[in-house]
Amino acid sequence: MNKKVVVGMSGGVDSSVTAYLLKEQGYDVIGVTMQVWQEDEEYEANEGGCCSLSSVEDARRVAYKLNIPFYVINFKEIFKKDVIDYFIDEYMNGRTPNPCIACNKYIKFDALLKKAMDLGADYVATGHYAIIENKNGRYVIRRSKDDKKDQTYVLYNLTQFQLSHTLMPCGIYKKDHIREIAKEIGLSVHNKKDSEEICFIPDNNHGRYIEKQVPDKIKPGNFVDKKGNVLGTHKGIIYYTIGQRKGLGISFGKPMYVADINPLTNEIVLGDEEDIFKTELIAKNVNFIPFESLQGTMEVEAKVRYSAKASSAWITQLSDGRVKVKFEHKQRAITKGQSVVFYSKDLLVGGGIIEEVL
Repeated sequence: MNKKVVVGMSGGVDSSVTAYLLKEQGYDVIGVTMQVWQEDEEYEANEGGCCSLSSVEDARRVAYKLNIPFYVINFKEIFKKDVIDYFIDEYMNGRTPNPCIACNKYIKFDALLKKAMDLGADYVATGHYAIIENKNGRYVIRRSKDDKKDQTYVLYNLTQFQLSHTLMPCGIYKKDHIREIAKEIGLSVHNKKDSEEICFIPDNNHGRYIEKQVPDKIKPGNFVDKKGNVLGTHKGIIYYTIGQRKGLGISFGKPMYVADINPLTNEIVLGDEEDIFKTELIAKNVNFIPFESLQGTMEVEAKVRYSAKASSAWITQLSDGRVKVKFEHKQRAITKGQSVVFYSKDLLVGGGIIEEVL
């Protein structure tokens, strides 16, 4: 009997080709789109985004073309609680979250995987560019063949159980090859552009989105320097992130950068560029993949945001379960709420949420 796999189909080229590749490999494939949008009008505006209504139709057409069953499953409630509410709460507390990491942790590889198993499936599959391998009885994740599209940064939370029930066939291909496959088999999404915005924010303006959700909680406050001297007024801490220089709405005659955000005093601390370069941080909610826990200190390459270049660092387990990260060279704009992710060559070691910047 063929192994059954539920493919999370976003209507994009990667998940579409994922479904095709797995069917070609002999799997019994079921296509599923997760309904996470909260308001129909709002998400119709997000044309082409992975949460948009038009993307559901794209996914449905691909499933029809591939002759596989297709379902839309409602995940609105859990998505709002674990992704949207979390996103808003983090910004309200002066941190800058990564909603894709939350979505992967709570939705794609938890809620969707559970639903897939309820349907009798053996696996869930996605279009992520990453390689899952079984090495000496333990599952590991390696960087994809396409360095520019590698998505291992957002996958550090996966557990051994999740990895044992997850397939990511795109990882061994370059993006251009994936598009070629889609074109060859006649999928209309072969030239669909990648969605790079936050899927639930149609215009990619996170501040305006949050203010619309919690209008009574956004208060103007003061820009201050490192000594606490008032420099001007900001429109609400949700509009700013560490390292930001443009869009401050105030001029100083020289470049000034967001060096810190204090939610307790509702202040934005501004400084010179040198003030946003740091070498040490503490991470919480850390997950390791090749091993259960870190023993002593380990030399790794680490990155403090998705688009950052990995840099040499040492990670040390603290007694409270958190991990201290010390970089060899100063890193620009280490930001609380973002994730720090660790690598050993092409192996994803793990990662966690940046809690403190030292």
